[in-house]
Amino acid sequence: MPHVTFQGERYAARDGESVLDCLLRHGFRPPHSCKSGVCQSCIVRAVAGAVPEKAQAGLRDTLRAQGYVLACSLVPEGDVDIALIDTALMRTPGRIESIEPLNAAVARVCVGVEKPLEYRPGQYVNLVREDGLVRSYSIASVPEEDEVIELHVAHVANGKMSGWLCSGAARGARIELLGPAGNCFYVPGAPEQPLFLAGTGTGLAPLYGVVRDALLRGHDGPIHLFHGSVRPEGLYLVDELRALAARHANLRYYACVLEGEAEGIVTAPLDRFSLQTVPDLTGHKAYLCGHPDFVRLMQRKVFLAGASLSAIYADAFLPSPE
Repeated sequence: MPHVTFQGERYAARDGESVLDCLLRHGFRPPHSCKSGVCQSCIVRAVAGAVPEKAQAGLRDTLRAQGYVLACSLVPEGDVDIALIDTALMRTPGRIESIEPLNAAVARVCVGVEKPLEYRPGQYVNLVREDGLVRSYSIASVPEEDEVIELHVAHVANGKMSGWLCSGAARGARIELLGPAGNCFYVPGAPEQPLFLAGTGTGLAPLYGVVRDALLRGHDGPIHLFHGSVRPEGLYLVDELRALAARHANLRYYACVLEGEAEGIVTAPLDRFSLQTVPDLTGHKAYLCGHPDFVRLMQRKVFLAGASLSAIYADAFLPSPE
């Protein structure tokens, strides 16, 4: 049975138990959020012991080289010695500048930062509230055009962070940003390559950032952007995206719903409609964001439609456990 050494004490880890769950079971409360290796808020340092490759998946090379690991992904195969890091050194201080409803359930939250934050549109950051609450949100803004960090926040039932943000209570509040992280962003170098983007709900946020960034950098290949919701009222930024497409001949924007009807909006499953519209994805770069079930389904379908695995970028929405 492996043991986890933390703050000078040894704790027995159960078979298949992560370091994070071991510490939580013994009464500690290290920073964490999604518990699935996505948000990266549970970074710790492995002082001693073997570290499986999975425990460092998604971390920057500089962090990997220093022995940083994700506590939620580190299932020790032998004894390990773990130390908390000063995450304050990795945080960017900021303030909630504005909160604007985009529809009845989604708000545009703009965060001003006190020092430059190097990011790529489509990546995500962790918002860290003053009480330590952490949640991950994708970046919809473009640094060359926006002075603030734009996030799209869906009001989750009983959500501690989303309820605070979407109610407007957070306006003017100080907050910290941990990150950025993620590889769902536009990479220059192939301006003629077709782009296929599909997302549900606030999965539009990273896609909105990617599209704006691609156009800003002179991408002239065809861009097909699909956004889906259950009903028309779940869509947002429809007018803005239609206007953006009107200004750029290579951009096509499609709004799609499962139920209901509205002018210019298709009523059909998003996976079926998008791949009927662009049936051959050979040579395309694909970005898939939104509900995990949709992302998993689309990853398989997009691959079968001809996109190579290395050209498929996926960002699933993972609600944090209460």
